[in-house]
Amino acid sequence: MPEKNEIAALLHLIDDPDLEVFETVATRIVGYGEKIIPNLESLWEETPNEAVQERIELLIHRVHYQRLQADFRQWASAADPDILQGALLVARYRFPGLPSDNVLYEIDKIKRNIWLELNNYLTPLEQVNVLNSMVYSYFGMKGSEISYGRPNQFFINHVVETRKGNAISIGILYQALCKQLDIPVGTVNIPKQFIMGYFNQLPGFQDAGSPPCEHIQFFIDPLQGQIYTQKDIETYLKRVNITSEDAFFRPLDTKSIVRLLITELAKCYENDKDHYRYEELLNLAEML
Repeated sequence: MPEKNEIAALLHLIDDPDLEVFETVATRIVGYGEKIIPNLESLWEETPNEAVQERIELLIHRVHYQRLQADFRQWASAADPDILQGALLVARYRFPGLPSDNVLYEIDKIKRNIWLELNNYLTPLEQVNVLNSMVYSYFGMKGSEISYGRPNQFFINHVVETRKGNAISIGILYQALCKQLDIPVGTVNIPKQFIMGYFNQLPGFQDAGSPPCEHIQFFIDPLQGQIYTQKDIETYLKRVNITSEDAFFRPLDTKSIVRLLITELAKCYENDKDHYRYEELLNLAEML
């Protein structure tokens, strides 16, 4: 009963014009965690004042964000964090009630269709051609250049639902499918690009004595599945006046890829209205 009375008193103070009072109240409310969300939602429905409704929406967002931070810490602490789970956590930033099972089911459907077309006698290029045929032709995935005016294209649920995304979001889906199918494809660190490489061996089982580029048979552009050779990549680096480095050809770990997804998404909110989202996302990225 004392807790119920305190919650009622705190909710009564949400419309206090003194910002210092509101922030104190907000901190107490957020401290209750997700169990207070139904109270906030009921209050929102009963409140005709739009300014107060905005405060309530902000409080609900803060509660979800607090939970998201905890889930990110747990995900990042895993020995081998799953890239799809990381992408789903990023999507939960904008869609806190996202039913991840639906997204995973659709991805599994794509994987099963690819698996049916694969066999042990296919060359690496033939494997990727099968994958590309399914992803881009059969399932109709369409990639477009990164646009910070289209934040939804960074979210994996949006990519799966609409079959539209950018190089990072489609690349994460592509790499996840390859991992599930035991195809040794990983994202490499080519500057100003999101490109994947088909490795001779899975990362972690390579000869450390040879140059990293020698472990890659070819490169894949996730926008449409186009194949590039080592010569193509070297030509690109010369064109943009960047000296080739071994680090460009080593596979990025999962946390680095998800960190890139978050930092690029944050750029969608570099404006006065949504600047708090920009800061929150960068804070998530720093946790990785």
